Amino acid sequence: MGGLRTERLDTTALPAPERWPFFTELASRASAPMAMDSEHTADFRADVDVVTLGEVELCRFRYQSLAGRRTPRLIRQADPEVFQVALTLAGTSVIGAGRDTNAIPVGDLTLVDWARPHRIVHSGRGAERAQAGAVTALVPRARLPLHPDKVGGLTAARMSGTEGPGALLAQHLLRLTRHPEQFRAADAPHLADVTLTLISLLLARHLDAEPRLPAEMRQQALLTQVHDFIERHLDDPELSPRAVADAHHVALRTLHRLFADQEESVGGAIRRRRLERCRRDLADPLLGDRPVQAIAARWGFRDKAHFSRAFRAAYGLSPRAWRESARPGPADAGARRSGHRGLPATARMVNHLAPGVNSPAGPAQILGAGRTRGNPEATRT
Repeated sequence: MGGLRTERLDTTALPAPERWPFFTELASRASAPMAMDSEHTADFRADVDVVTLGEVELCRFRYQSLAGRRTPRLIRQADPEVFQVALTLAGTSVIGAGRDTNAIPVGDLTLVDWARPHRIVHSGRGAERAQAGAVTALVPRARLPLHPDKVGGLTAARMSGTEGPGALLAQHLLRLTRHPEQFRAADAPHLADVTLTLISLLLARHLDAEPRLPAEMRQQALLTQVHDFIERHLDDPELSPRAVADAHHVALRTLHRLFADQEESVGGAIRRRRLERCRRDLADPLLGDRPVQAIAARWGFRDKAHFSRAFRAAYGLSPRAWRESARPGPADAGARRSGHRGLPATARMVNHLAPGVNSPAGPAQILGAGRTRGNPEATRT
């Protein structure tokens, strides 16, 4: 079964004089024409990973320092009718629109309305060839359930990517652009909906307009927040449906209704993820001397008999038998002695039986457009 549609582009595959023109054309195609300049035009180094989710497009950029301006003239030439959310990953990013200019530090987000003039400077730190980095999400203006003029007014605003809905969105964008192979092509429409929901929630929070979001979107956003809370509190022995409901200021009945259309109940979700963590740790050779019950207690299972029954029901083996089966055999030890660098038996077994278990669940896991082409003239400054 095919995976998500992805593409990787790297300017170093081209002769040095062709790199900057190639990148500026690429940047124009990825969003809209922009007047760009860089101190490194003679030998510009950049690479881009693109993940396409239908009408939503994600890009992970790494590039040397550059500056860009979206001018009224360029806007008159081409308006792609999109918003772009950008997460700074490396370097220093400064964006301005009108009289507002804001630094967007690593880990924070900003918004760009490509129908509005703006300017941006993104610089690498440290060595001369140090690269800046960002992840962007390009979404059709019409797909956001908020007034476009209100949303556009957030251009160049600094939005936290470490708390609230911004943290959920940042985690989602990083997961999809770092590990697109973990998803199928059939997941793309759902992942696009999740992306739009998280972006809408972030923007609505900054516009004080959350009540205006569609009820279905608010429900999906709450479900995302609940799953994120569960993920961060799996080691708390007091984690329970009641604790989850109280933390989100909803009635327990409301929480159960929220999970009514899911494949598992809230209690089932907590139990499954705790068991996954236990299975991972039992297969870890670095934890081989840790008692089974200590690992179970680490992930909230206080009763030894209950844990053993739940583990066997989920995986068909007792915790001890699973640990024994996951230990490296003689062939693996021989491979290590001979210097071969194959995956250890534990890694092969965990990857075969539980793809994705070793990575924290992101919002996409939890929740179960025509584009204007670049204008070569836009690169002239």
